[in-house]
Amino acid sequence: MKLRHTASQAPEKVEIQMTPMIDIVFQLLIFFLFSFKIVTQEGDFNIRMPVAGPASSTSLQTDLPIKVRLTADGDGNLASIRMDDAVLPNFTALHEKVMSRVGTNAGPDATENNEAELDCDYNLKYRNVIGAVTAISGYVTPDGRIVKLIQKIKLSPPKKPEA
Repeated sequence: MKLRHTASQAPEKVEIQMTPMIDIVFQLLIFFLFSFKIVTQEGDFNIRMPVAGPASSTSLQTDLPIKVRLTADGDGNLASIRMDDAVLPNFTALHEKVMSRVGTNAGPDATENNEAELDCDYNLKYRNVIGAVTAISGYVTPDGRIVKLIQKIKLSPPKKPEA
């Protein structure tokens, strides 16, 4: 058996076929051209705003956020409830005060504009915060219908008591 040395012979030249590669490139180019979606310019809404009228000096009370302050005693129990510089004895009185300020038949659009901010002491127990949220957010009528009073409720960051 005779072995041939193939190392002395030059390897055959490998030819790369360019036609299928160019076809694939063109197919990808056409795919990306057809799938490209032109997005309208951001912030261009074509809104026609009404002409500015005379400035009104009256503003609705519900435009301002309702501020409710909850203070705690040394044990974390509720000590006082304040709204509009008035001290309220309990959450029922807070609910009635919110209803008198917001109104009961304001409609679904009016409740979105109402806003409340709860300012609670650092060591106030959580159940008191939930009681305040329940008192100002709405109520359920005897026939089972939910009446919303305030939907936007913010909690101000609690401040740690100074030692």
